Amino acid sequence: MQYNFADMTPENAGVVEPQPAGMGELARLTGVFFEPGKTFADVAQRPSWFVPMLLTVLFGLIFCAVVGQRIGWDNVAQQQMEMRMAKMSPEQRAQAMQGAEMSKKLTPIIAYIAAVLGPAIGYLIAALVLLGIVAGILSAPVKFKQVFAIMCYSGMIGVVTVVLMVVVIFLKANPADFDIQHPLMFNAGALMDPNGPNKFLFAVASSLDVFSFWRIFLIAVGLKAAAGTKLSFGGALFAVLLPWGVLVLIGATFAGLFG
Repeated sequence: MQYNFADMTPENAGVVEPQPAGMGELARLTGVFFEPGKTFADVAQRPSWFVPMLLTVLFGLIFCAVVGQRIGWDNVAQQQMEMRMAKMSPEQRAQAMQGAEMSKKLTPIIAYIAAVLGPAIGYLIAALVLLGIVAGILSAPVKFKQVFAIMCYSGMIGVVTVVLMVVVIFLKANPADFDIQHPLMFNAGALMDPNGPNKFLFAVASSLDVFSFWRIFLIAVGLKAAAGTKLSFGGALFAVLLPWGVLVLIGATFAGLFG
């Protein structure tokens, strides 16, 4: 029996290439803004959602606390009630005033519940819709946990929005003048009169928002990274724009009919 000792040399032994370490959580959170391609590729490879979800909820609660302290939820409820009563008849206004106190009590409760549960529910629904479009219609190999993680990390744009809204509240000479329904002037609706006759057009213009488009871009980048070569960036962008456009039209239609 003979052995070929030449084949047993270290040079011929199988060499295992070390796997590159993934991005840390802090690198991911900052990379969403500065290196979205690299960041979402890492998110697609190692999907996780807890930290960005936690930050989204935390900043939502901070916003609720700031509104309560600087503006007052009674003022917010009153502002919303006055907007609804603007087109009511005297009889309808009288009925609405009867529920004013209840509305003032429920408004902060609803706001805090929405801050805690809203992101998870919204991301869950959005992830299911996107999964249906990308995997079901476009036949791209993406998984739910990937899409859900992409939604959570793209939610960091919402954190930036909250920070800017808090800054605006503190810069207001009279914080009660803060319009909670139109807090930032980064959309086409800022160029229009919110009390104008065409509520449909105003709602559509208000949806053309810088932060919305930024987030749409990031989600498309994430879906492209998750699907690889099976999905083009154009296809990923279509998958995001389709449901977004439908929601905008539905919301604008309701605003036009009942606004």
